[in-house]
Amino acid sequence: MAVTMINCIEREPEVLARILDEYPQKLAAVSTLLAQKPVRRLLILATGSSLNAAQCATFAFSQWANIQPEIKEPYPFTHYERFDDATDWVISLSQSGKSHSTLEAQRKAQAAGRKVYCLTANPDSPLAREADAVLDINCGIEPVGFVTLGFSATVLNLLLIALLAGEAQGELDADHREQILHSLREVTRYLPEAMRRSEAFITRHQAVLAAAPRYVAIGYGGLVGVAKEFETKFTETVRRPSGGFELEAYMHGPYLEANPEHLLLFIEDAPHSRLAALRDYMRPHVKAAFTLSASGECSENQLGLNFPVDPLLAPLLLIVPVQIMAYRVATLKGINLSVRIFDDFDRVLQSKI
Repeated sequence: MAVTMINCIEREPEVLARILDEYPQKLAAVSTLLAQKPVRRLLILATGSSLNAAQCATFAFSQWANIQPEIKEPYPFTHYERFDDATDWVISLSQSGKSHSTLEAQRKAQAAGRKVYCLTANPDSPLAREADAVLDINCGIEPVGFVTLGFSATVLNLLLIALLAGEAQGELDADHREQILHSLREVTRYLPEAMRRSEAFITRHQAVLAAAPRYVAIGYGGLVGVAKEFETKFTETVRRPSGGFELEAYMHGPYLEANPEHLLLFIEDAPHSRLAALRDYMRPHVKAAFTLSASGECSENQLGLNFPVDPLLAPLLLIVPVQIMAYRVATLKGINLSVRIFDDFDRVLQSKI
């Protein structure tokens, strides 16, 4: 039987638990690097879902390790920007390890005299072969083109890299490290319940979810990465206009496109007054304004997971309902995701090696 997108999502608790058990070995190169020199400026090169995953985890580097991270799209970095000499460390991020633009950006960073650590699920890939060190995402090659398992595994690995950096640089003590690891394990163990709640909410609202011609997600902090991955996944699977916005950015213009047929999803780790004010204002102007809440309970218009969580870890939890929703809504719209479309795209456009 062919593996489907939902099969990959259902494997996340098991795979993320393994990553937590094995990260000291799989990410050992991080500890080696940070034992040699302090790091203050980190450049992450990523595009697509890899970039969204980096947005989910980026604030952990500054808060846990006192490292200022910067995420750049590979193509403009390669062709239009000067390399910043203040950069201490570069991570190229590609689950497949075959992104042509990321490989070019990796080469540019290496030409500037920086070692590049490639975070990938494919240690034998072109990016991995040319990198100075390989960091194994440790989820294997995802057999479905619409990445879900690999996305969550990437977010977790980036959080663990930030954790290792915080330890190495004296920003995290042993007690704080163990507290974070305990919380990550608790999130992983809770995922089956998050999946159950997500399925029930989607079933209750399936008519509205299936009928919408436009989908928009809005978040803040690391949840912007979740909102952007909502945009990516809905665009890929539901194949209707979809958007993901930072809370304040949405208020500076994008709200003007809203109409009575649109569906909005507001994403929060805990009750957020600014997000609530926007949601309450927009609700009369759209078909549905749902909330996805980590700490809240389920209600008529809220998918609540009833799991209070550190805001830095919340994206790892809240991405799972988004992934399930993308798969289920595509199915409700009659889209068969096992049938490949634009099958020659990568070959013709050479976007993948």
